[in-house]
Amino acid sequence: MRRSLKLAMVGVLTATLLLSACASSGDGDKKTTTSKAKEVEVNKEGFPIVEENITLSMMAPGTGLAEWKDMPTLQEYSEMTNIDFKYNTPPLSDFQTKLNLAFASGDIADIIYAAGTNNLTAGMEVDYGEQGMLIPLEDLIDEYAPNIQKLFEERPDVKKSVTTIDGHIYSLPTVNELTTAAWYIGPIWYNGKWLEALDVKELPKTTDEFYELLKRFKNEDPNGNGKEDEIPLTDVKMNSMRPWLLAAFGMKEWDVDEIDGKVRYTPITDNYKEYLTFMNKLYSEKLLDPETFSQADEQKKAKGQDNRLGAFTDFYSFFTTGETEEESMNNPMFYPLTSSVSPEPILPRNPAIQRGTFSITKNNPYPEASIRWIDYFYSKEGYEFLNQGPAGHLWEEGENGEKVFLEDPPEGFDSMEDYRGTLTPAYGISAPALERPIEGKEASEFDKFIEKETKEKIEPFGEVPFPLVYLTKEEQKKINNIQVDLKSYVEQMEAKFITGVEPLDNWDKYVKTIENMNIEEYVSIYQDAYDRWKEN
Repeated sequence: MRRSLKLAMVGVLTATLLLSACASSGDGDKKTTTSKAKEVEVNKEGFPIVEENITLSMMAPGTGLAEWKDMPTLQEYSEMTNIDFKYNTPPLSDFQTKLNLAFASGDIADIIYAAGTNNLTAGMEVDYGEQGMLIPLEDLIDEYAPNIQKLFEERPDVKKSVTTIDGHIYSLPTVNELTTAAWYIGPIWYNGKWLEALDVKELPKTTDEFYELLKRFKNEDPNGNGKEDEIPLTDVKMNSMRPWLLAAFGMKEWDVDEIDGKVRYTPITDNYKEYLTFMNKLYSEKLLDPETFSQADEQKKAKGQDNRLGAFTDFYSFFTTGETEEESMNNPMFYPLTSSVSPEPILPRNPAIQRGTFSITKNNPYPEASIRWIDYFYSKEGYEFLNQGPAGHLWEEGENGEKVFLEDPPEGFDSMEDYRGTLTPAYGISAPALERPIEGKEASEFDKFIEKETKEKIEPFGEVPFPLVYLTKEEQKKINNIQVDLKSYVEQMEAKFITGVEPLDNWDKYVKTIENMNIEEYVSIYQDAYDRWKEN
C-alpha cells in the first residue's frame, strides 16, 4: 500500500509538471497562464483580453471624489476586458506611507497604479526590482503591448528614461504631449489690470526691467484704492517662483543641472550668488512679499482675490485671483528674463515623463493580462476613453457617430472637470498613459490663450535641467546620505540670505560648508549617471 501511494504521488507530481509546461506555451494569438486561481488564455489583440473573467488587486492614490469601483470608465473597461479589480485607494496624502508598509509586509497588491516618482521613487524601482518584488516588464511589452512598443520606438528618450542600469523596466511612465507639458511648474503671471493702469506696453525681458516694474507696482497705486497695500511679487517659500528666477541668472535647477555635458551643483555657483543678491534687493525694498517664507497658499490666494498682487505664481492665474477663465486671459505669462550673468534667455523645461506610474508585483498571477490591460491607454483611442469616459457622461454620440462634448455638468457639480473626477481615475494623479489632445474637442478661447503664451514664452527657451537617470544602489545610498543635510542647509540659507538674516558677506563660508558635505562626490555620482544615460 505504501508503494502504491508513493507511485500515485509521483504520478500526480509528473502530471502537474506536464500541465505547467503546457500552460506556458500557446499559439501566436493567445497565451495560457497558470495561476493559483485558474488557467486563462490571453488574447493578444482586441477585446476581451481574457475569455473568462479574472480578478486582480490594485493599489493607487485616491482623490476622494468617488470610489473607483463606482467609476463608469473602470466599470465599462472591466466589461470590455473581462478583468475586474479589487481597489485599495488610500488618500493621496497617505499613499506613500501605505505603499511603504505594503512593500515592507510583502502583502503588496498585484498592480501599483499612478504612484508617480514621488511615491515609487527611482531608487525604489531599482531596489524592489532587484529583490524581485517588482517584475521586469520589457519582455511582456515586446509580446503583449504594441502601443507601448510604438511609443518607445518613436520616443527613444522615453524608453531610456524608464530603463534601469540592469537593463530592466520595472515601471511604466505617464508621457504628456499636451500644451502645458513643457511647464516645469506653474508660471509667474502678471496682474493685467495693473499693467493697464500703469500703461505698460511691453513686459520686462531683463532683471533690471523686472525690478523697475515691481517698483512701479509698489509706488503708483495700480489697484486704485488709494492705499499702500500693493504687493509687487509673492510666493510660498519660493517653491514656485524659484525656477523662473534662477533661470534669469543662467540656472535650470536648484540642485544639479547639466550644461554642455558638464554637471554642476548650482547653489554654490557665482550665478546663484547673483540670484541671492537680486532677491535680497527685492526683499529689502519690500518688492518681494515679507510673508513669502511664512505664508500658506491660502493666504497668497486671499491677497490675489483682494487685487493686491502684481506678479505671482500658480498653474493658472485665476486659481489665485478668483477671476473667471475669460477674465484671466488679461493676465499675461511672465517672459523669461536675462541678466548680466546670463545674456541669453533660458527656462527649465519639464521632461514631460512621469516615472513610476504602473508596476506589476511578484504577487500578480496574470502579468500578461495586466500588461495588455494597461497598453490600451497608450493608444489614441484608449487615452480618450480613459480621459473622457464612456458615452453619456461627458459626451454623447452624434448623428454621424462623432463625439458631441457636453458643456454643463449635472446638478451638484461646479464644473465638468469636477464631474470628470468622479468618472475616471485620470484626475489629479499620474495615470499611466500617453496624454495628448482630445480629437474633436474644440479648444476654448482660454485654451488658445494658454497655447499662445506657452509657444511664445516657454517653448523657445525651455531646456530639461537634467535627464531622468537611474543610480546604482550604492550610488543612491551615498546620495541619500549627503542629500538629507545638504537640502536642509541650502533651504535655510536661501531664506536667510534673501531676508538679510545672513549677510552675503558670508558667502565663502556658506560655500565651504557645502564643500565639506561631500558635494564633490555628490556631483561626481550624477556626472557618472549622466554619462551612462548619454551613452545608453
